[in-house]
Amino acid sequence: MAKQTEGKTKSKDKAAPEVDPSAKGTRPQHASKETPRLKARFQKEVAPALMKELGLNNAMAVPRLEKVVINMGMGEATQNAKILDPATAELAQISGQKPVVTKAKKSIAAFKVREGMPIGVMVTLRGDRMYEFLDRFINIVLPRMRDFKGVSTKSFDGRGNYTLGLQDQLIFPEIDYAKADKLKGMNVTVVTTAKSDDHARALLRGLGVPFRAA
Repeated sequence: MAKQTEGKTKSKDKAAPEVDPSAKGTRPQHASKETPRLKARFQKEVAPALMKELGLNNAMAVPRLEKVVINMGMGEATQNAKILDPATAELAQISGQKPVVTKAKKSIAAFKVREGMPIGVMVTLRGDRMYEFLDRFINIVLPRMRDFKGVSTKSFDGRGNYTLGLQDQLIFPEIDYAKADKLKGMNVTVVTTAKSDDHARALLRGLGVPFRAA
């Protein structure tokens, strides 16, 4: 009986797979996502140029993008909430991210708006998705605007943030003109870490935002 037990033990030992100690704990390596073109440009070209232009000694003081907020107001939603469905779908196509419904913060009797009513949709982009959107927006979307001669240099808020109003969503190539139920305006706000509008303007100009000639 002892021999049989010993034999069984040996057969189990032979069946056990050999483990390479050097490979212990390792996982398959996946290729990292490629850095967005505009982000790479900021890191390699724009940031060093801004340090020199703005007279900055600390690289951490260089103004940079923080987030991009796209807001599509839909006042008609107070009467018919279903009107938000196509707006949500189109904003998702434009941004590549699921939007959230915005609601009224306070009641306005003159407009028959009650606190908590849905009044639009918005999306906040950060990181790589923010850079990818802004790259497309600058190089593809803005040039599609009729009689485009650049964006205003006066749309800053005094805190280094820039807001551009768009009359309709059809300038975005992601939107199918034949499937759009109606024209929808929106605001695109670029939030930066700049401490002044001048610094923010220098940042956006370096990234390629085509400001209108004064």
